[in-house]
Amino acid sequence: MTKKIYHLLIVALLLIPMGMTAAHTSDYTKYVDPLIGSDGHGHVFVGANVPFGAVQLGPMNIYKGWDWVSGYHYSDSIIIGFSHNHLSGTGCSDLGDVSLMPYVGTERTRRGEQDDIVGSVASYFKHRNECVSPGYYAVNMDNGVNVELTATERVGLHHYIYKESGTPRVLVDLVNDIDSRVYESYLRKVDDYTLEGYRFVKGWSPLHKTFFYLKTDKPIRTLRLYEGDKFVCTDELQTQGVKGVITFADDVREVNMKVALSSVSCTNARMNMETEAPAWDFDRVHRAAVDKWNRELACIDIDGTPEQKTIFYTAMYHMMIAPNLYCDVNGDFRGIGDKVMTGNNFLNYTIFSTWDTYRTLHPLFTIIKPGRVPDMVNSMLSIYDQNGKLPIWPLHAGETNCMPGYSSVPIIADAYLKGIGGFDAHRALDAMIGTSTNPLQNGIPLLMKYGYIPADSLQEATSISLEYAVDDWGIALMAKKMGCMDDYHTYIRRGHAYEHYWDKRINKIHPKMADGSWYEPYDPFSAEHHGNVGDFTEGNGWQYTFMIPQNPDGLVALHGGDDAFVENLDSLFIAEGDLGATAAPDVSGLVGQYAHGNEPNHHIPYLYAYAGAQWKTAACVRMLQKQFYTSKPDGLCGNEDCGQMSAWHVMSALGFYQVNPSNGVYVFGSPEFKRAAVTLPGGKMFTVVARNNSDRHVYIKSVKLNGKPYTKAFITYQDIMKGGMLEFEMSSKPNKNFGRSKGNRPRSAN
Repeated sequence: MTKKIYHLLIVALLLIPMGMTAAHTSDYTKYVDPLIGSDGHGHVFVGANVPFGAVQLGPMNIYKGWDWVSGYHYSDSIIIGFSHNHLSGTGCSDLGDVSLMPYVGTERTRRGEQDDIVGSVASYFKHRNECVSPGYYAVNMDNGVNVELTATERVGLHHYIYKESGTPRVLVDLVNDIDSRVYESYLRKVDDYTLEGYRFVKGWSPLHKTFFYLKTDKPIRTLRLYEGDKFVCTDELQTQGVKGVITFADDVREVNMKVALSSVSCTNARMNMETEAPAWDFDRVHRAAVDKWNRELACIDIDGTPEQKTIFYTAMYHMMIAPNLYCDVNGDFRGIGDKVMTGNNFLNYTIFSTWDTYRTLHPLFTIIKPGRVPDMVNSMLSIYDQNGKLPIWPLHAGETNCMPGYSSVPIIADAYLKGIGGFDAHRALDAMIGTSTNPLQNGIPLLMKYGYIPADSLQEATSISLEYAVDDWGIALMAKKMGCMDDYHTYIRRGHAYEHYWDKRINKIHPKMADGSWYEPYDPFSAEHHGNVGDFTEGNGWQYTFMIPQNPDGLVALHGGDDAFVENLDSLFIAEGDLGATAAPDVSGLVGQYAHGNEPNHHIPYLYAYAGAQWKTAACVRMLQKQFYTSKPDGLCGNEDCGQMSAWHVMSALGFYQVNPSNGVYVFGSPEFKRAAVTLPGGKMFTVVARNNSDRHVYIKSVKLNGKPYTKAFITYQDIMKGGMLEFEMSSKPNKNFGRSKGNRPRSAN
């Protein structure tokens, strides 16, 4: 083992506890139900994986559109294979690489259709014959094959029992996937126990390459290779879409298989397997996966009902599916531009759904997973080096450019402002400024010309400009702390770009044209697009009126004061209007015009506190928790979006929320549990106690911090990370004086 591999393995092992003690005494995984969010529009991954692992090994249904983007939907009853990577909770589809499907009987390769699986490899299944838990998936399929799956970070393990008589086979399918497009694939029999191959795809990601190395514990009698469903040859084939049928001896009734992935080569995939899963011991790997999940979940210990714990720890579980490791055990990975990146001294991650996760998931990681943050930031900076701009929505070796903003900026700024090291701050600031001035970045030349992005110049212009203002505010705060005052003044001014859109006649954000006139006719209820005129991304004017998380104080001032702001915010939650026939389905979880199923809304309930009405925040947050987070398969009201939907629940259940994504101020809401203890680095503990708490007692009567009266309606990151005890006294009646005075309100750092 080289020193480099040894170093990275040690780093990976050290990251598992994340500042925790080596032992954990509770089985938190028993409260996790991975099927929550697999129905409705949750789009969560269902299968076997380890926290932040490169492999997500799980079943695939026939892709039938938006609700199948993870590969699996609870409403389905057909399995076509078990593939080794999946997205979780996204609104777009990709991955599903290297699908294996065991079956018995005559050799066949056809996938099957929803209403016609006779003569195909597909099988019906029933939920009562499934077992899903962290690190484990099992199903007894109607075709007579029982399947168990588990995983390490880079290796998926399969255990098949062939219950029906007939020749046992496995289809290795490099064609079918989750709605992406393979352009080259390869499969080769190395020896009687080993296959290797690759799959190159241009899908949602412009490019991703998956190499694999497959071992079986039973000798392979034959490997017959197909181009699509047409037989070509045996043992080795390279073509656009390869399928291979592994056939075992007729008396084989039980098979174990291991599949390791790499973005670099089959050789690296083999190295990953030999490092992480060298032996044939499915149960041992499963136990190790459960232990890894328990170590990660143990960072927050709560007192609650069994149902509360199920909802909470399932949310924690969903938060740790992505970002995913995207490097081999020696640190190598394939970067943007198809270049293999070597000599890396950090663990590289991919699948940053930044437009979603900058709001809650990453600010929560700085508390509960600070040891992972430097590698995530360095992964983003590496993408800047590869691509000339920081990531927006990176997926393996490609940038999808999905969603507005350059939302990795507040993630990096937040980490720096909180004192999390492990990355070069000057390099980071240069990357942030370089991204924000890149003429190829969507709308940047327009923003730099007008100070805002005109609605008649770019579709979704107003949303894009509002997101840039959030990001630029983070650049300003970071530049100020670093003493770069010219940059500070430039970017704090850009952070006020939302003011160009403020229409005081209607107390709304209003798209503006290049000539300075208002876009008309304007319906703030509509979430549709009109020709080439840009309005809003997955939302309407009501919702985006409050999409100013970087400066709520300024938003209150634009309203003319506290009373007008609170009145307008109250109206958001009761206003009724037509979103339009072509409104995005993401605009879900509606309460009036507030849409909890979509991320730009997530900070809005906490804005009351900036106008001295924290008690309204408390009531609103508790209502949303109860209404939109349940223990049922449709227990999420919108896309999980790589952990953001769940992170809102977790942070809000603790009793606070970071509104400005770059200033480390956590606004009080309404704690859900009587006690929640957060394990911090260095053996510290931050405990939140809510006395007299219940479904009726949702209001904060008073607060103590470390035994002393505390009158502020917020707490800072620094105070949390010192450890200690935050005590809430709850009441069924609002204390309207709590957090009312200006000195006790949260403030926007500037």
